[in-house]
Amino acid sequence: MAEFVGAIDQGTTSTRFMLFNHSGEEVAKAQLEHEQILPQAGWVEHDPIEVWERTRTVIEQALQRAGLTGRDVAALGITNQRETTVVWDPRTGRPFGNAIVWQDTRTDRIASALEREGKGEVIRRKAGLPPATYFSGGKIQWILDNVDGAREAAESGEAVFGTMDTWVLWNLSGGTNGGVHATDVTNASRTMLMNLETLDWDDELLGFFGIPRRMLPQIRPSGYHYADTVAGGPMGAEVPIAGMLGDQQGATVGQVCFSPGEGKNTYGTGNFFLLNTGTEAVPSESGLLTTMGYQFAGGEAIYCLEGAIAVTGSAVQWLRDQLGLIRSAEESETLAKQVDDTGNMYFVPAFSGLFAPYWRSDARGVMVGLSRFHTKEHVARAVLESICYQTKDVAEAMAKDSGVELEFLKVDGGAVVNDTLMQMQADILGTPVARPQVAETTALGSAYAAGLATGFWNNLDELRENWQEDKRWQPQWSADQREAGYAGWKKAVERTFDWVDVG
Repeated sequence: MAEFVGAIDQGTTSTRFMLFNHSGEEVAKAQLEHEQILPQAGWVEHDPIEVWERTRTVIEQALQRAGLTGRDVAALGITNQRETTVVWDPRTGRPFGNAIVWQDTRTDRIASALEREGKGEVIRRKAGLPPATYFSGGKIQWILDNVDGAREAAESGEAVFGTMDTWVLWNLSGGTNGGVHATDVTNASRTMLMNLETLDWDDELLGFFGIPRRMLPQIRPSGYHYADTVAGGPMGAEVPIAGMLGDQQGATVGQVCFSPGEGKNTYGTGNFFLLNTGTEAVPSESGLLTTMGYQFAGGEAIYCLEGAIAVTGSAVQWLRDQLGLIRSAEESETLAKQVDDTGNMYFVPAFSGLFAPYWRSDARGVMVGLSRFHTKEHVARAVLESICYQTKDVAEAMAKDSGVELEFLKVDGGAVVNDTLMQMQADILGTPVARPQVAETTALGSAYAAGLATGFWNNLDELRENWQEDKRWQPQWSADQREAGYAGWKKAVERTFDWVDVG
């Protein structure tokens, strides 16, 4: 009997493949970065062909390192950067240009026009989302309107759309030779095109963007036997592809947030804070998103409130790659620890506008409160604090919308290895912060979905037993410190507004 479940984690900066055993422990991993293509200010792209080639390679590498083959794998899950949009020709497998990444802001005029025309309220009511550059609907429209031949091809069935889960599934299951064109409810809920009530594409919403229904994938539960990998592919055997979840929903499942009121925050390229609201879709009055949490085969759809923050870990990358202040992400912690505070300066990384709870595409990044006193150590500390303050903004909105005060925050993602950052987070929130033993919960969540769908795991209780705490941080700031720091942050955020004209 196959003793492992595999998970493809197709992220914003890299793709990894991980193998887990029945206890949810990592057995093997391989990871490769892909190019960040920045053609002009505000544009962010990925090459879908490169991403697929990286996916193939990391699967083969991880299996080889573990001394395993596809026959040792009971099921396969896929988790992915959400909203990133690919349109391709299913006859040839060739994309109509690069994928437009979730961070990309080229669709700001499309989003602004939807608000002006009064369509924003309909999108909020039906899809749970505000019209914003973040989501896939505007990206599809941009491709259809700006890429030669794309609209005609879409109307004739010769161009199809997918987020990265759909692109990877299609290639894994045969590509041009019978590849399955499908997505799950969580990824579909990030397009502005799916009705949260019916869990299907909505014709009125499609009409707002001029998108032909025939180019869209079928929507399935997150835990569902979508297809088998082809024997000639990177798995080398027919393995059930039985789990698909957008990355933040994957982390929610990996953190076993299965009860209403349970939540997690993932620290990656951006930060994503999700709170389980159960079988009820709770409309947000405070700038959060109402989104799908997950749906397992045969089970009810579970909804979440989400606070999505565009720039957190990528601000540390910016320190490294654009400014050259650090040589590695780890060095940001080393620098930050050399000063006790930021000297009352703040950094707001609104590089592509602000997401939750502000939704200001006119905002741009600022560093305020600077004096000759400040050093690169203060800057590094301010960058880390900006991650924590943005999370505080979302936590405040969550409490307002849900009426639930956080007792403690489960955290995951690459940045949670930074103990200084986690202590800052506890101090700024005034809430304990808990890190699990398996910090890469995004991949684990998609493995759980696949394993539940195929009987590798029997029920949610088995998954809850797998969750083990690694470390907990207690708040150390006084209430006065916390209040003064947050007041300064709110002033700094205001300085980012109205910087660019978005029409």
